[in-house]
Amino acid sequence: MKPEFENIALTNNETLHRFEILVNGYTAFIEYRETTHKIALLHTEVPAELQGGGAGTAIVEKTLNYIQASGKKLQPFCPFVFAYIKRHPEWKAIVDESFAAYDKL
Repeated sequence: MKPEFENIALTNNETLHRFEILVNGYTAFIEYRETTHKIALLHTEVPAELQGGGAGTAIVEKTLNYIQASGKKLQPFCPFVFAYIKRHPEWKAIVDESFAAYDKL
């Protein structure tokens, strides 16, 4: 994650079921569904004004850290998150082993 994103807080917007970061007045987010033991990440959205600047990577890393700290297992349905984990296999440790594409990570 780029240094300029390190001090930006991750917000769990439980009403909208998404993790959010606010960068320069724009909100990047990852939609999720949560159960007692799992968090499924469904869709990542980064406004055009933030694309290519590292905001997508920042929200994914912050969200993965949040999930790891929660002790829950991850189901990375979002293609952006899935691709990130594939590039950073150390995160596979928090992926739910029953996730259908687990062996493709």
